[in-house]
Amino acid sequence: MINTILLEAAAQDLGSVLTAPIAIVGGLGTIFGLVLAFASKVFAVQIDPRITEITESLPGANCGACGMPGCAGYADAIVHGGAEVNKCAPGGASTAVAIAKIMGMQAGAMEQKVAVIHCSSGGFKNTNWKYAYQGVESCKSAVNMAGGPNMCSHGCMGYNDCMNACPFDAISVDEYGMRCIDFDKCTGCGSCVKACPRKLIDLVPINRNVYVKCSSKDKGNVAKQVCGSQHSCIGCGICSRKCPVQAITVTNNLASIDYSKCINCGLCATVCPTHAILDLLCGIRKKAEISAETCIGCTICAKACPVTAITGELKALHTVNKELCVGCEVCVGKCPKKAISMI
Repeated sequence: MINTILLEAAAQDLGSVLTAPIAIVGGLGTIFGLVLAFASKVFAVQIDPRITEITESLPGANCGACGMPGCAGYADAIVHGGAEVNKCAPGGASTAVAIAKIMGMQAGAMEQKVAVIHCSSGGFKNTNWKYAYQGVESCKSAVNMAGGPNMCSHGCMGYNDCMNACPFDAISVDEYGMRCIDFDKCTGCGSCVKACPRKLIDLVPINRNVYVKCSSKDKGNVAKQVCGSQHSCIGCGICSRKCPVQAITVTNNLASIDYSKCINCGLCATVCPTHAILDLLCGIRKKAEISAETCIGCTICAKACPVTAITGELKALHTVNKELCVGCEVCVGKCPKKAISMI
């Protein structure tokens, strides 16, 4: 009985001791809460509602293709920094138009691009190896080990840094171990370009279908020896000499295409002795045909043709030499009467 009385007394003493601190802490918490609530109202930073609208219009990929730290950063840069509205590669032209509407301006032209891997090697069946790499399966790690395990120091090592970096699942590996890009999925965000330590990937206008499938800067004989696919560029310059619009240059034993000049004719791929240039339209490229009913013989098409495939006298019907025509469609764009079609 006495023990019970003592325990009850002790509990009452403890309660009285704890009541004051609890009340004090609770009171301070209430005061601080009121102060913070007041401060949040007084010092609140007003967010431009256009930033929220633009962020919601963006695809949310946060890929950094626009050069900004994510979609929110791009939206802020448009509103406060005057950034162009057509820099979102994943969103494309439709997103640019939506953002321009929010900003009350016109959206500039947007050229869609896709990623292209400039290497015809990289698969387990067409790569020559100089040693067996057993480290971390990453291209960035492998390239630091004696320059990489493959004999071509400019070729794909095949550890899929590009594929792992792609936020749209546009890169896959085929049955030969080659990395392939699905143009229907690729948005041209550039994530794979940044991920490749050997800089083998480039963004190319989607309406261009001719690519140099090599990045080797080795001299001809060396390039052929180390390339497992045997499709290396040897820097011979034949493609450059044959290009009707001087869109190809050879620097450091490697050919490159200037797509601002390229007319998509594919002649370079036809003359390349090592097949280092890929023409996606090979065998299916259409030829120009002039309508007898609408041609007025202005000679504009003949003057514009880069391969002199069109002939005809002034004010007379012009004709196309199908053997010479490369299907570049330059004449189609130049004809004032829309008398030329591709067949």
